[in-house]
Amino acid sequence: MAEVKPFRAVRYGERAGPLEALVAPPYDVISPEQRDELHARSPYNVVHLTLPDDDAEAGRLWTEWRREGVLADDEPAFWWLSQDYVGPDGVARTREGLVAALRVEQYENRVVLPHERTHRGPKEGRLRLLRETRAQLEPLFFLYEGEPPAQRPDGEPDLEADGARLWQLSLHGTGAVAEAFAERQLLIADGHHRYETALAYHQEAGTPESAYVLAVLVSLEDPGLMIFPTHRVFEHVEGNGGAPYDDVEPALVDLGAQPQERAGGVLYRRQGIELLQGRPGQLDVELAEDLEADGVSYTASIDEAIESVASGDAEGALLVRPTRVEDVYAWAQEGRVMPQKTTYFYPKLVSGLLFLSLD
Repeated sequence: MAEVKPFRAVRYGERAGPLEALVAPPYDVISPEQRDELHARSPYNVVHLTLPDDDAEAGRLWTEWRREGVLADDEPAFWWLSQDYVGPDGVARTREGLVAALRVEQYENRVVLPHERTHRGPKEGRLRLLRETRAQLEPLFFLYEGEPPAQRPDGEPDLEADGARLWQLSLHGTGAVAEAFAERQLLIADGHHRYETALAYHQEAGTPESAYVLAVLVSLEDPGLMIFPTHRVFEHVEGNGGAPYDDVEPALVDLGAQPQERAGGVLYRRQGIELLQGRPGQLDVELAEDLEADGVSYTASIDEAIESVASGDAEGALLVRPTRVEDVYAWAQEGRVMPQKTTYFYPKLVSGLLFLSLD
C-alpha cells in the first residue's frame, strides 16, 4: 500500500557550524521567545527556514545555502533514527524509526490514515512556505503495524544532536524495506497539517518530486513509543456533579483504576474536585464537550494545569489519561477522527537534521 524509497538527503555541511546550534523543535511548538533565541543562536539555524520573517526570505535562504555549501546533497539512502528522551512521567526511553521518502496519497485511498482534525489557517501558511522553498523542511511522524524491516546499524551515528542519532543505511537490502511497506497502512502520528499541505502542493506542482514527504516511520511495537495526555484548561467551567474529593491525588488514583473502555477525567476547580465518568466507547478528552466550559487551552503537564487554576488564571482544568495507541489506530481504520489535541506523542521529532528537496 505505502510507497517508500531511499532519498537524497540535503543536510548541513561543516561550513554551517556545530549541529546543536542548527537544529530546533518543530515549528508549531516553538514560542515567540524561543523562536527569537533560536534565530540568534546561528544565522543558519533551521528556524530561519521553518519560521522565517517572510516566506520569500526562506526560499531565498534555501537556495543560497545550497549554492554556498551550507547545505549539501547526500547520496540516496534510507536513514535510521534513534531518539533518547525522558518523558513527562520522568522515565528514560528510546524511540527508533526508519527515515524515508514517502509518497503522499489521498485519505480515501486508505494508505495513509489521519486521526485528528486539521484547520485551514496553518495549512495555508505552510503551503506558501512550501511554494517558496520547494522542500520538505521537517519530517512527519507515521506509525505502522508489525516488526521493523530494518534495524539500527552498529557503530557510531553519522549525525547526532538534541538526543537524536542518525545512521545512513546501506543501499543493500533497500528493496526488501520498500516491499515490506508496500503491504502496510500508515497512521499519521504528528504532521496532519503538513501532510495535507503536501497533498495540495503536489496537486499544484504535479512533478514526480513533489509527490513525496520526509517521513519517520515507527512501529507500533517499538517499546519507546508513548502517548502522553493533553489536559484541558478552562477560563470558565461549571461543575458536573461527579464524585467529590478534597485532594487531587486520590482522584487521580481512582481515575487510573477506571476501565479504559469508559471515559473518565478529573475536573479540578477552585470550588472543588470531581471524578467524572463518561459513556463506554467515549474518549476522556470528549468529556470536555459535555461540560459547560469556554476559553480552552491545552497542556501536557498536570502541575501546570493545576497551577493555572490555583493562580486564578483559569477557573478549572480537566485532567485526563493518555489515549491508547491501539484506540488511535482503531479510530483511524474506522475512518473516524479524534478531537484536537487528543494525542501527545513525545518526544517531538528534531528539525534540521535532514531535508528533502522537491526540485
